[in-house]
Amino acid sequence: MPHTAEDKQRAITRLRRIRGQAEALERAVQAGSDCAPILQQLAALRGAVHGLMADMLDSHVRETLAQEPAPSPEAVDETLALLRSYLK
Repeated sequence: MPHTAEDKQRAITRLRRIRGQAEALERAVQAGSDCAPILQQLAALRGAVHGLMADMLDSHVRETLAQEPAPSPEAVDETLALLRSYLK
């Protein structure tokens, strides 16, 4: 989770861009567009979501695993579960 105001705004901006991509994709499907452009839009949307998720994971891992003296076993398990879900 972004904690600084700048990081939160950057995440919100990315989410709004993702929402716009999803809405454009919905309009293209409703209009009966060809498959190739729709697949390209889907790939772009997937890339945008993966990029945001990677940034969030990076922030979470740095926050959780950089604890002093050491992260708790529960924090490590939670982080590993998040990574597993990301890699599916």
